[in-house]
Amino acid sequence: MSGWVKIAGLGPGNEALVTPEVTAALAEATDVVGYIPYVARIAEHPGLTLHASDNRVEIDRSQHALQMAAEGKRVVVVSSGDPGVFAMAAAVFEALENGPREWRDLPVEVLPGITAMLAASARAGAPLGHDFCTINLSDNLKPWPLIEKRLRLAAQADFAMAFYNPRSKSRPEGFVKTLEILREECEPERLILFARAVSRADEAIRISTLVEATPDMADMQTVVIVGSSLTRVIERAGDPIVYTPRFTPE
Repeated sequence: MSGWVKIAGLGPGNEALVTPEVTAALAEATDVVGYIPYVARIAEHPGLTLHASDNRVEIDRSQHALQMAAEGKRVVVVSSGDPGVFAMAAAVFEALENGPREWRDLPVEVLPGITAMLAASARAGAPLGHDFCTINLSDNLKPWPLIEKRLRLAAQADFAMAFYNPRSKSRPEGFVKTLEILREECEPERLILFARAVSRADEAIRISTLVEATPDMADMQTVVIVGSSLTRVIERAGDPIVYTPRFTPE
């Protein structure tokens, strides 16, 4: 087959953070498939067709990409950040597993990108410098009791934690509950970082503590990073540095 699918991460927003590998794939593509705001980031050129679709149609989008590749087209499926982190890579493989048998012979490749979580961590310093976990706080695809269980166990294990999709307009109560759970499991002065629109012109970084944090500090463009019990701040003349040491006491 001459067609292929490449599932590409566009990074957190700044074009300087798109990898050369992804840029090369986009230059070869005949078609780009993705969520509307991510496809809008792709420069149009002759021979390239853009297929933008709304949110929550990931499987339809994936099936469309695989079918076009089966017809000989070179298709890039775009995600923000990294396509393997709460993004399109898993959706494409789900469609591949459940689709026509011939799709499995297609060349399919995942091209990594810089996640919002890692970009936010880098802006602040190194809050993910030791063991950490990442939790998607959206309950669209999993029940809230499972999210709560994972939050409690991660806090009890003293992981630093990065949260995606913390607070939407349709379900603002989820992040209220998240803060309540963290306050039950962690000390009041636990550091919490709110990183909104990282690497974009409207970037905003706020360092707080659990006792001071309020639900309205987060929205769907915010990555929230909660430190471990060892995470600390280095105060200085410029922006403070947040980091988690590489070691834990005996």
